[in-house]
Amino acid sequence: MIEKWKGQPYNPISCFYEKHFGEKVYKIPVSVVDTCPNREGLKGMETCIFCDVWGSAARSEAQTLPLDLQIKKYKAHIGKRFGAKKFLVYFQAYTNSFAKVQAIKENFYRALEHEGVAGVVVGTRPDCISPALLRLWQEIHEQSFVSVELGAQTFNDAQLDYLKRGHNHAQTLKAIKRIKGETDVDLGLHFMFGLPNETDEEIQDFAIKTNELKIDNVKLHNLHVLKDTPLEQDYFNNKFTPCTLEEYSRKVGIFLSHLSPDIYVHRLAALASRWDELIAPSWARKKMETHQNIITYMRNSEIKQGSSLH
Repeated sequence: MIEKWKGQPYNPISCFYEKHFGEKVYKIPVSVVDTCPNREGLKGMETCIFCDVWGSAARSEAQTLPLDLQIKKYKAHIGKRFGAKKFLVYFQAYTNSFAKVQAIKENFYRALEHEGVAGVVVGTRPDCISPALLRLWQEIHEQSFVSVELGAQTFNDAQLDYLKRGHNHAQTLKAIKRIKGETDVDLGLHFMFGLPNETDEEIQDFAIKTNELKIDNVKLHNLHVLKDTPLEQDYFNNKFTPCTLEEYSRKVGIFLSHLSPDIYVHRLAALASRWDELIAPSWARKKMETHQNIITYMRNSEIKQGSSLH
């Protein structure tokens, strides 16, 4: 199994991409929206406690460019650096289904017109799924590749309230059922570890429930503190303490050991790419060191993805 996973103790998404596309595929992160239901204050919502002004965008400067220029810029950069020839356009920042379906459709088709673009990846949330959007995703899927990444974060309603997500666990399950029932798109879930009052048992349960829901892939995040966020105030008021890297690695190990080996994993931790905006923990700026620490922990603990399911 390890050999099949490129020597890793988990099933990396790169294995899926190479199997599906026949070669390595690289993501181009783009920004085409600048808001979400929380920021709009719909139904009394507040901004998510961890979200900064860039709405989780990987590169803030991308938001100043038209979509075509964003794609051309990052395609050239990634192509030169890695010799990449095939790409997925990742509509990442904010909520990419929080817009008129016609505008979303135009952006998708515009992205697919670029040479080497093999599909689109959409970041969204459980309470922004409409019938028209599902029909659009299926329409695009029938001629290209579509992957939807749903920001579940947790299945614990108390934690969702703390994060001020504005949706609950039941809405997440409903969205998953609708997407799975009405489309054939690739479906992934985002989980966030290091939340207050988090238990080992619920992390284990998250993995088991993910298996039962037949999710295609997952992406793992560590809750970290950025400047000018509500979480920053909690941190300085001693109401929130981020995980140590050792503790986070242990939590990831628990989750992955109970996750089906058939489910692909995008990443093991989030990177704070804008170092000047990171408050804590400092390890969140060290991508490779963080990744390697988790891998070392799993190997030393003899943990592999799905190893606790046997």
